[in-house]
Amino acid sequence: MIQTIIVFLIIGLIITGILVNPILMKRRRNRLNRRPFPPLWNAIIENNLPIYLYLNHDERKRLQGHIQVFLTEKQFIGCRGLQVTEEKKIIIAAVACLLLLNERGQYFPKLRSILVYPSAYIVKETTAIDNYVVEERRVARLGESWTRDQVILSWEQIKQDTLNWQDGHNVILHEFAHQLDQEDGKAEGVPILKHSSDYPIWAKVMSEAYQHLCNDVLQGVNNVIDSYGATNPAEFFAVATETFFEKPHQLLSHYPAIYQQLQSYYQLDPVQWK
Repeated sequence: MIQTIIVFLIIGLIITGILVNPILMKRRRNRLNRRPFPPLWNAIIENNLPIYLYLNHDERKRLQGHIQVFLTEKQFIGCRGLQVTEEKKIIIAAVACLLLLNERGQYFPKLRSILVYPSAYIVKETTAIDNYVVEERRVARLGESWTRDQVILSWEQIKQDTLNWQDGHNVILHEFAHQLDQEDGKAEGVPILKHSSDYPIWAKVMSEAYQHLCNDVLQGVNNVIDSYGATNPAEFFAVATETFFEKPHQLLSHYPAIYQQLQSYYQLDPVQWK
């Protein structure tokens, strides 16, 4: 009898924890959002994120709040001797949180750690050539997003991206767009949308644009969306996100339907920031 009571008590505590934890997390995040934003952090963002100067007052306040939550919840790890300073953390958090500016996602819920390398890093990549042969090769990478709990970034690439905003390349936007795509456990270029009726429209618009990009790449035709987006639908979404934030006018001009889908998803209109 006592053992049965103990089992029910344990089950009750587990259920209570499951129900109460989201409430406590929301309160903690709200508290972090309301904290005064350090002037030094603001100066770091102004000096390293050009688009920040074009945000209105409310957008800046929301971004600042998201940054404070992000920095509290995520762990930064320097690799190959790199020291991840406060400045590096602020820059990474500021760019990543642009994707959450109007409440997109839940602070990348699966993400726990951000690994930062000094420059490009080497990984072993295994490719199946046919049913019986597997090829292993060493590949240099600038960033990765894992479905489990990590994002990997190159600091050298981050510095280049912050100096060349508007070139359509941004490793932080790219990898954290993958995080949004992977929230449902799959990386297929379809993030979690607000309504079930949104998925057919998203699929039609994105698949048509993806095929158009693939055709342009095969024919050697330049496209406002980087050719890397033709790798697969997941990469297409990540590259389209880079283009949306860095080259919004060009994306709107060449692919108005994609711009509309991303504008609806991120609930932002970057064209108005210029």
